[in-house]
Amino acid sequence: MSTVFAFLHHLCAFTLVSAVAIEFTLVRGELTLASARRLLATDAVLGISAAALLVIGLLRVFFFEKGFDYYLHSHAFLAKLSIFIAVALMSIVPTREFLSWRGALRAGQAPAVSARKLALVRRILHGELLAIVLILLCAAIMARGGWV
Repeated sequence: MSTVFAFLHHLCAFTLVSAVAIEFTLVRGELTLASARRLLATDAVLGISAAALLVIGLLRVFFFEKGFDYYLHSHAFLAKLSIFIAVALMSIVPTREFLSWRGALRAGQAPAVSARKLALVRRILHGELLAIVLILLCAAIMARGGWV
């Protein structure tokens, strides 16, 4: 069962990274009706994969791996979890922006977004990508038993 949960954890992680990369690519281009719809759908996939990743990860911590005590004393794990939470909080801004477009999208129009707001969303997505790199570093350190 541990192998199944490890697989699911990795699947969710790769899905999350792919969704952030797709969002980053879409928000860099011209905002059209089609790209705005893709952004909204991709953000939903991102949210679902993040929630599943957290739940599956916590199940692994409590039931399938080395046990809660081990992870509680692993600085790499605590850093990884803290960064994940920071990314989740950062992602609220783009999600709220994308959700605000629903009315325009239902009307068949591309949303009107200020250059300033798009720049903020781009900066946040940059930050999310950087944070994901740090999470991967923490995961590699954890896998080698470091920072315990």
